[in-house]
Amino acid sequence: MIDEPLSITEPPPFIERLRRQLRGLYFGRDREAVRFQVAMLLVDIAILCFFILGPYLRKGPAYIIVDYAIALVIAFELGARALIAPNLRYWAMRPMTWVDIVVLGTLLFPNQLHNFAFLRVLRIWTISQSKLVTLTLRRLGHGDKEDVIQACVNFLVFLFLVTGFVYSNFFYGEDGFAGFVDALYFSVATVTTTGFGDIVLPGTLGKLTSIVTMIVGISLFVRLAQAIVRPYKVTFPCPQCGLSRHDADAVHCKACGHVLNIPDEGA
Repeated sequence: MIDEPLSITEPPPFIERLRRQLRGLYFGRDREAVRFQVAMLLVDIAILCFFILGPYLRKGPAYIIVDYAIALVIAFELGARALIAPNLRYWAMRPMTWVDIVVLGTLLFPNQLHNFAFLRVLRIWTISQSKLVTLTLRRLGHGDKEDVIQACVNFLVFLFLVTGFVYSNFFYGEDGFAGFVDALYFSVATVTTTGFGDIVLPGTLGKLTSIVTMIVGISLFVRLAQAIVRPYKVTFPCPQCGLSRHDADAVHCKACGHVLNIPDEGA
């Protein structure tokens, strides 16, 4: 008797319909999909504003309610992206997935993980990675500023990550706005290598924090300056040699001379 090969179990019809609908909403370009993408982007911006104002709203009675409501939104996004991903491995390997998992943990356990709440600022980076942002910039005729905007976002994310870490570990006990301002002041002075020295982080952790801030911060600062100064180039891999960045009006590849066919909207 010949054994029949095992067949891969197909997902239930309901799951498959839901997956198709979510893919249409997340990646579609029709009116309904664009409305959904804009709504999710506005929700992300509102969440970001809540995170920034979190240290000053924590004592309010509605804080924990909003906190768990945002946790539900992020959990929905995680589940939706898991459904529309080609496979779970692809979903698990994406940086945005781990960012949202960490943020979700700080929302579900705010008292236990308050020292990690500064990681919520990584939502700025996830917003900047949205395809809707890129599409909007191109539709508005600012596609040439995409690299500059991304460099600005990376710099701001790092600056506020350092500020949040310094505030959580060194200035958290101070009342009011002064603690956060001191943390931001230290971060800016360190990243720009100004180094006034009037605020110094104590102990070994403080020294290590200063070292990492200076090394990574100045690297991102230089990257930002390069993005602003250098000429705009488009990303279009050459079929012959693989060079991926060319002048917007390039006809031939600078590396091998191969004729390019860069898509142009005809400005």
